[in-house]
Amino acid sequence: MDQAEIHLSRLNYHHLQYFRAVAHEGNLTRAAQHLRVAQSALSTQIRQLEAQLGQALFERQGRRLVLTEAGRIALAYADTIAAAGRELVATLQEGRRHHRQVLRIGAVATLSRNFQRRFVAPILGNADVELVLHSGSLGELLSRLGAHNLDIVLSNRRVQEDAGTAWRCRRIARQQVSLIGPPRGGRPFRFPDDLVDTPLVLPSRDSDMRSGFDVLCEQFGVIPSIAAEVDDMAMLRLLARDSNYVSLVPAVVVLDELRSGLLEEYVAVPNLFEEFYAITVRRQYQHPLLRSLLERAEALVPDAISLADAEVAEHDVQHVVGIDDADQPGERLSGGQQVRRRDRRR
Repeated sequence: MDQAEIHLSRLNYHHLQYFRAVAHEGNLTRAAQHLRVAQSALSTQIRQLEAQLGQALFERQGRRLVLTEAGRIALAYADTIAAAGRELVATLQEGRRHHRQVLRIGAVATLSRNFQRRFVAPILGNADVELVLHSGSLGELLSRLGAHNLDIVLSNRRVQEDAGTAWRCRRIARQQVSLIGPPRGGRPFRFPDDLVDTPLVLPSRDSDMRSGFDVLCEQFGVIPSIAAEVDDMAMLRLLARDSNYVSLVPAVVVLDELRSGLLEEYVAVPNLFEEFYAITVRRQYQHPLLRSLLERAEALVPDAISLADAEVAEHDVQHVVGIDDADQPGERLSGGQQVRRRDRRR
């Protein structure tokens, strides 16, 4: 019997149960009350588990016990073991089996849904994966990433790496940005001259896409006519669709409207792209699914996501998920996989 098997033989299911209770409560006293054991006995059980694993699982912050990185990893395994125990009972009693890895992805609320679907497409249909999608502000998502509550954050803004942060930010994709509006009846759009008297809907000024567009206008010596500025990609899509304004937006965002003829792509703005970044935190143990997802995405960086690429990706995802709307997420996959979206926007 090797050393790993010796340690495994000593792993106590009750130790893991007590550890899970403290981890989820964040408080030793409440966990002891919940388990109906003495606080001193519970503390002893936790110390024994830490000694066996050779890692501190908690650190104290005020009156709360906060998981260390090793503690987060241990909790993921402990939750899996607890689920396996329930699965064992269900398998023997009911003849069914159910087990999934959980991958938690945070996506900035303004991020294109088409890109999100493209990113997760390789694991869609995998019945052994539960995908949890969180939507929020970049600051909020980075906070959750730093606390190890997320495995990765997807953003259309770069995060600076420095000695004070543990972020790892890499560009993984980009897509061409176009001027899109109602059909012009065959009349050509003269870029950049027509920008002067054409009402435009633009992203807000803190957007990298907007900054690039402003630089282009300065280079061409034109002052565009701005009708509206919005910081939400879904709202850009709605305004492009429901107003007579011309929107600065990646063509893939309004894919359905372009195909139906409701909208028309006037011009692909030269050298202007929306770029996508994957943000992770430096960890000793990375989620096993992330490497393949990031390697696949990074292989596409030299080339922009084209309209044709988006149509292929959309067909692949719809085949698995059954999505009808180009900007709405699926909830249940036909292969048995669950996708849970937690979105703070309404």
